[in-house]
Amino acid sequence: MRPLVLLNAVGLTSRLLAHAPRLQALAKQGWLRPLREVVPAVTCTAQATLLTGASAQQHGIVANGWLYRDTMEVRFWQQSNRLLQAEPLYATAKRLRPSFTCAKLFWWFNQGASVDWSVTPKPYYGADGNKVFGIAGTPEGLSNSLERTLGAFPFPTFWGPMAGRGCTEWIARCAALILREHRPDLTLVYLPHLDYDPQRYGPAGCDMAKLVRELDNACEPLLEQAKQTGACVWVISEYGHVTVTRPIYLNRELRRAGYVSVRSGPFGETLETFTSRAFAVCDHQLAHVYVQSAEDVPQVRELMQSIPGVAQVLTGEEREQLYLRHQRSGELILLSAPDAWFAYPFWLDDAKAPDYARCVDIHRKPGFDPCELFLDPKLWFPKLRVVRRLLQKKLGFRTLFDVIPLDATLVRGSHGLAATDPIDRPLLIGNGPVPAMELSLLDVRNLLLGALGFTSEQ
Repeated sequence: MRPLVLLNAVGLTSRLLAHAPRLQALAKQGWLRPLREVVPAVTCTAQATLLTGASAQQHGIVANGWLYRDTMEVRFWQQSNRLLQAEPLYATAKRLRPSFTCAKLFWWFNQGASVDWSVTPKPYYGADGNKVFGIAGTPEGLSNSLERTLGAFPFPTFWGPMAGRGCTEWIARCAALILREHRPDLTLVYLPHLDYDPQRYGPAGCDMAKLVRELDNACEPLLEQAKQTGACVWVISEYGHVTVTRPIYLNRELRRAGYVSVRSGPFGETLETFTSRAFAVCDHQLAHVYVQSAEDVPQVRELMQSIPGVAQVLTGEEREQLYLRHQRSGELILLSAPDAWFAYPFWLDDAKAPDYARCVDIHRKPGFDPCELFLDPKLWFPKLRVVRRLLQKKLGFRTLFDVIPLDATLVRGSHGLAATDPIDRPLLIGNGPVPAMELSLLDVRNLLLGALGFTSEQ
């Protein structure tokens, strides 16, 4: 059996493939299929579906983050493999063939995954609130060995105002190294380069041809190593991006109507999930609205339907239409209009915004915040402010990197809905037996198992 490398090139679509000659060559040597998205078409839900072949109401990953009802905490970007409520393909393969090996490189749900080699971003958090960038992995010593060979992982390029191609280039070289030294049966590689500028500026507002060429160039060392190793290379993506023109502030509307409550304090206002009658957890173009009392659901639904930019509101069994009828989902699920997206802010006065709002703080915010991709244009020399904050940190002072704007209208790109044109859908490039023309993300797991030599499940 030949080893298989699966490149997850986020944001790559059939429309863009012509700008990636190396990846396009793989399609010409094999086959290319557009994939019907899952909704929400976001990272965690898409990857969970790719790994399990199950829908969100089966695997439980209903967005990039949701309300944990037992603690009433909204938590985004959790890495535990135990959050998956369906069996991922590497666990299936290991069960069917105990000698099967897998490397999982920067894919989500990495911690505790039953794989042989894993690497994932994982900062260190100090008791004084300090944070130091780092990566974690298994087996013990792998991350340190990789950074000795490849240099430190360029963490600021993975997310935040400096997000760009550096992390994709590092991850591709990391995958090439692991493929050369360990030759896993399956290597899962996450390459995020196309997820940054298309969100900042929208696909119409950035040089997509240049960005795709940069992605393609970054793949070169891995593709060369795969050739030397005799590995098959498949390429997949999770969604395409769309241009957006307006943010929708659901929580502000809920607050004005008396549903959202906050606690004021020395660090700004805090969303009070226990006492809020209803609040929205916003994730790109989908939102889960959690409503404490069933009696409030009709009124909250009516309010949500009245907001310009809200295209669809589903509740109860209606959520089955999106395969999102799950205990982690909100009582209401909202989809935006194609040119709109849902912003998380719940405060009505920017002077009372929580301190984390102006920082890159993906775990503390009760919603996804693409404003973290920008430096606040209202700041005088924002990069100088960053340097000043770094100096304060190195001198041992506690400091906030408060350089993120609060103006959500800066964001010009998003994703989360199904594409209307097949050439804007995510894609799958593979080789071997040609699959059916109509495929969705739900089909990918079984195709991968077949390519790995598994003919039936036991």
